[in-house]
Amino acid sequence: MGRLFGTDGIRGLVNVYPMEPELVLRLGLAAGDYFRGRKHTSEHHRRKVVIGKDTRLSGYIFETALTAGFCASGMDVYQAGPLPTPAIAFLARNMRADFGVVISASHNPHQDNGIKFFDADGFKLPDQAEDEITNMALDPRWKWNYPAPEEVGRAHRINDALGRYIVALKNSFPDHLTLEGLRVVIDCANGASYKVAPMALAELGAEVMPLGVEPDGLNINYGCGSLHPEVAAEKVRETRADVGIALDGDADRGILIDENGKVLDGDQIMAICALDLLEKDKLPGRKLAATVMSNMALEVFMAEHGGELVRTSVGDRYVVEAMRARNIAMGGEQSGHMIFLGHSTTGDGLLAGLQVLRIMCESGKKLSELAGLLNLYPQKLINVRVAERKPFEECPRISRAKEEAERELHGRGRVLLRYSGTESLARVMVEGENESKVGSLAEMVAEAVRRELAAQPAGA
Repeated sequence: MGRLFGTDGIRGLVNVYPMEPELVLRLGLAAGDYFRGRKHTSEHHRRKVVIGKDTRLSGYIFETALTAGFCASGMDVYQAGPLPTPAIAFLARNMRADFGVVISASHNPHQDNGIKFFDADGFKLPDQAEDEITNMALDPRWKWNYPAPEEVGRAHRINDALGRYIVALKNSFPDHLTLEGLRVVIDCANGASYKVAPMALAELGAEVMPLGVEPDGLNINYGCGSLHPEVAAEKVRETRADVGIALDGDADRGILIDENGKVLDGDQIMAICALDLLEKDKLPGRKLAATVMSNMALEVFMAEHGGELVRTSVGDRYVVEAMRARNIAMGGEQSGHMIFLGHSTTGDGLLAGLQVLRIMCESGKKLSELAGLLNLYPQKLINVRVAERKPFEECPRISRAKEEAERELHGRGRVLLRYSGTESLARVMVEGENESKVGSLAEMVAEAVRRELAAQPAGA
């Protein structure tokens, strides 16, 4: 039947397969059946699910469809409204729910939406569970295990969801510290964090300058947030702020900006936080988890400080899987997903920002001083829209171009080819010491990908 789930749940254009209301209703029924079928320690346990969403207009469609499916399957539904993805993972644990669901397409524009599931412990579901739910949802002959009329679920609103998450965020910040005297620009991308992020920072004492806090259902990620950190950077320079934080639509990732308006990526943020944990002997095994996309400079940095960078596949779920399997306390992605397993079970852009603010307060250093820890190698990433996902090694032109590029780098760089987990894109990444050479080699490999795999224009 094929997989509905990619590296970050299900995602697509609203009212187009798979993001069609009928299929989403069936997903609710399927997930309800799946979780009701799992044993619980208490025979009196009422099965329940927490649903959260971002600010997309289409969120109402899919929240209603999922709620109908869950209730029909005998699950009680607790609707949290617009809240960051990590908040729903937290609430699933905090409320002893069977699972949590987030309705969001993350950094995508408003035309898209998506669905991702979290288990009772706040972790994303393994592939096997997603496949079982998919098989039920896509099988038109599937016989649903409907409960008796008096056993169908009820729907509730969680009135204190925002406050619960703010308390969890504040608990990650030392009691003896305050953000008083710090001026913080926070860009919420007109998304799920538009209320909670400014409130959390203000309650910790910061002078907050919010951006992207006027969602209208259509402006999520539009010219703001982590996709456009230059907006927050300009605000930092204009207001002479100490730091800027730019979140994406569901706030599971964030980008930081120093007091000069310079943008820091996830690798630089990881270096700052990893060194802090290494110096405090709070990084088990002295290991940091990051994906194959992270800059080589981060790998060198960890080695220089007696640590090790553990590489994973792209996607924060794979980072988390490696962290859990190898007892790694911290991991992340170059794109800004940061996971601190001592505080959260999934990427959390605001939590990562608070960790850096903590380090600034403890060290008395400006963010620009901390960011100087890591000198990034030049890196070029090119996205090529493709018509098919053929294995790269089966494409002679691509293989030749990759081999030629690797020869040109003389072992002091790398070429990475992969497909996007959420879009019909091939990603070409080249990294090395010489920026000009890196750019030209990336263009050469990308052109080979276009010739072999790119969709042909109409009439060609």
